Amino acid sequence: MPLVTFTLLKGQPAALKTKLGQAVHFALENAGVPKADRFQRFLELESENFNYDLHYPDLSESRTTRFVLIEILFSVGRSVKVKQKILSDLLEHLQAAGISSNDIMVSFQETAWENWSFANGHILHK
Repeated sequence: MPLVTFTLLKGQPAALKTKLGQAVHFALENAGVPKADRFQRFLELESENFNYDLHYPDLSESRTTRFVLIEILFSVGRSVKVKQKILSDLLEHLQAAGISSNDIMVSFQETAWENWSFANGHILHK
């Protein structure tokens, strides 16, 4: 069960958030995540609470106010190849929606299976 957190500047249009959510879930589904396994949250911050470098690492074009930090938390065990596929599918989907890849930063975070409780206090064991 991936938990996806999107952090972006406050005031972004709802359509952008919809496109972001769809693109990430599309990429995760292509990596084997079930269609119904969709848990996403959008954190909108005032500009004074969201600082990011416009050019890191050596971008030829500046990031814009549409910059989004996407954190994908999932259980351990996905290979670098799978993560690269997720990134490829995600960026392809977002670029088709008119969102620059310069404005997308992704952080994969992994946790052990026993750190999830989806409901009723039950801990997963794998």
